Amino acid sequence: MLVQPTAIRGGTKRSLAPDLARGLMLLLIALAHAPVFVANPNLGPQALNTVSRFLTVFVADNLARSMFVFLFGYGLGQLARSRLAAGAEWPSVRKLLRRRGFWLLVIGFLHATLLVPIDIISTYGLALLITAAMVRARDSVLLWTAAISSVPATGVIAWQTVRAHAAAAAGNPETLPSLMKDDFLSQVLIHLMLWPAKVPATVLLVLPGIAIGIWAARRRILDNPEQHVALLRRVTISFLGLAVVGRLPMALIAIGAWKTDATWVPAIAHTLTGFACGIGLAAAVGLIAIKINARIGREAVLGSDESGRAAEGGWGRVTTALVALGRRSLTFYLFQSVVFVALFYPFTLNLAGTMGAAAAHAIGIGTWLLSIVLADWMRRVGHRGPFELVLRRLSR
Repeated sequence: MLVQPTAIRGGTKRSLAPDLARGLMLLLIALAHAPVFVANPNLGPQALNTVSRFLTVFVADNLARSMFVFLFGYGLGQLARSRLAAGAEWPSVRKLLRRRGFWLLVIGFLHATLLVPIDIISTYGLALLITAAMVRARDSVLLWTAAISSVPATGVIAWQTVRAHAAAAAGNPETLPSLMKDDFLSQVLIHLMLWPAKVPATVLLVLPGIAIGIWAARRRILDNPEQHVALLRRVTISFLGLAVVGRLPMALIAIGAWKTDATWVPAIAHTLTGFACGIGLAAAVGLIAIKINARIGREAVLGSDESGRAAEGGWGRVTTALVALGRRSLTFYLFQSVVFVALFYPFTLNLAGTMGAAAAHAIGIGTWLLSIVLADWMRRVGHRGPFELVLRRLSR
């Protein structure tokens, strides 16, 4: 999640669920992105690569982005609500949102040109510049925006899925090594040519999730999950159940367990249930947050003082570290790209041709675990995420 409330105002403690969801979301992003950096996903142990491909399609592709976008929209709603509650007028809040949109566009441009062309930050920035007023739109406008924009968004993503499957089946997987150059300057020039065409086209893909996220933030569903238990349970069970049914066919096709040339229907189902699953996972984190807070409350009543309990919020060490990562999600989203550039590009360690999908997934998971350690260290020494600070200062 790239736009968050700027601070804890008036002594009000930040809610657990949104930040915890952002920390977990970065794992899905790592799983989705890491295999794209290897030239031959089938290199290495075939059984492990098959499992890796299944996991990529089932739990990452068209899902990580959905959760990412929903949390982005939720963060916009949080930011606008906190500023308006503090007495700011709507015109000043709208200007703040647009300034953030502009600087997100700039940061995303630098990310996509200097690091990797897989970028969502500039898409968020352009979307925010275009739709800042949507933060104050009526509920009906938000829901209709989500419903209408989901139709072309589903078509575009399903087409990308069908095309990627056809390329993989033909032995030409759509991975980044085909675009990698031997020197950094040539690589930047390639990225510069790709960026202008990609960003406007992807804005449409994020509108449904942004609108639903704003709608949810307006009701503080993740901020106060205890007040929305029934809704969170329904969304978790129904949306995740739909995701299993809707995403399994494309995952089976991807590993060759189901042979068919008619991939459009599975691709559409995969996309639609990916939207649902991203929201369902966020709802599941809300339920987890309820249990964590309830346990802390019981221990407070009983006077428990466990040695493993972290100071901040009374959460356990793992929860506290994941929350620290979620609060620095922009920084560690960019950190993943730095790691991938350092490992895979020809002008760095050039490992793209030495491993398959399973090894790339191991690197992605390792990068996420390292991110947790670094984020928790930053929490303990009192450092905010550097790029969160940059964005905040630039968009004041």
